[in-house]
Amino acid sequence: MPEYIPLELPENPKLAGNIVHFARALRKAGLPVGTGRTIDAIHAVEAAGFTDKRDFYWTLHACFVNRPEHRRVFAQVFRLYWRDPRYLEHMMSMMLPAVRGVQEDRGAQAAEKRAAEALLDGAEAPDMPERPESDAEDEIEIVVDASQTMSAEERLRSLDFEQMSTAEVAQAKRMLARLTLPVEPIRSRRMQASLRGRRIDAARTLRQSMRQGGELHSIALRTQRPRWPNLVVLCDISGSMSQYSRIVLHFLHTVSNAKGAGWAKVHAFTFGTRLTNITRHLATRDVDAALAAAGAEAQDWEGGTRIGECLATFNRDWSRRVMGQGAVVLIITDGLDRDDPDELARQMERLSLSSRRLIWLNPLLRWEGFAPKAQGIAAMLPHVHSFRAGHSIESLETLAEVISRPDDVGEKTRLMRMIGS
Repeated sequence: MPEYIPLELPENPKLAGNIVHFARALRKAGLPVGTGRTIDAIHAVEAAGFTDKRDFYWTLHACFVNRPEHRRVFAQVFRLYWRDPRYLEHMMSMMLPAVRGVQEDRGAQAAEKRAAEALLDGAEAPDMPERPESDAEDEIEIVVDASQTMSAEERLRSLDFEQMSTAEVAQAKRMLARLTLPVEPIRSRRMQASLRGRRIDAARTLRQSMRQGGELHSIALRTQRPRWPNLVVLCDISGSMSQYSRIVLHFLHTVSNAKGAGWAKVHAFTFGTRLTNITRHLATRDVDAALAAAGAEAQDWEGGTRIGECLATFNRDWSRRVMGQGAVVLIITDGLDRDDPDELARQMERLSLSSRRLIWLNPLLRWEGFAPKAQGIAAMLPHVHSFRAGHSIESLETLAEVISRPDDVGEKTRLMRMIGS
């Protein structure tokens, strides 16, 4: 619910035009608002009147919102458009790159930046100061042949998440929203009826013959029933991993809500100094609200790292609940842990034995001269099935291609030779 600011109503509000523009902003923010709803909203406001601000809010809410996940987006767009007279100046200053301190004055609420992008669509950026005429006259026009250069999207695919600007992070999230993480089904021991099966279903064949007086007209066949594994993600949210974790969790939200991806269920955990289960938060359809709730649940965000202790908690409390049916495990961390490396190795071994495949995504692998010199990395590496980079969109696209390949080891073999030497 937005905070109701005591503002004076304008004398000539041009109400119908403002409601139309407000409906367009809602549509750009992701709400399914069409012409019919806009006309209904104008008629509803005309019938309800424009004297009480609370009645006005709920009148528009009744016309434009029909799903729970749309309430927060509607509330933010309404607050910015109808309640804050300086919303444009405020949101411009929040969205443009600026030099800030350790913390912003006021963090953006869930769905607020998305609402601002919808309202600022087409708005002009602040004007730059004009240069003197003398500088303009001395300006030399430079023509660059860009025919062989990469497109902006191609460059963004290989750019490190930590080096992206605010606009590039927003574009990267939109690209990740189109990315899927498909998985091949697993053949189970259970059987199902099939016209092209290779095994005879004796029981069903006899039942069919009994219905026909004991005569055998056809042989029933069966085949193995396919099943899909669970996906379990353990994401490091310590200080060194915070920027990577935010974007990876955005991608994980897309995977959790994707239809037809094949996963039986997606379980997500964050860890820093403690383990936090955020699976239920990622089930929220609105990505801003989901990540805001997950961030509020994980109290150790950008704190220290205790990988061994957090893995021990997962193996003790959660492994039997979520690791059944041959789960695939993604662990996303840089491996920089100061706890006992022997205990970390024991917990990684137990995690590896419980999973069908254990894949480690490490953003430090982006460096060409990376070597497993840290004790935590050396303790974890022997127990993973695949070791890959996880610092860019391209690395996540590669993960989507190889996640179902049991022979993929990534960079593990090369780095194990370094440990052995």
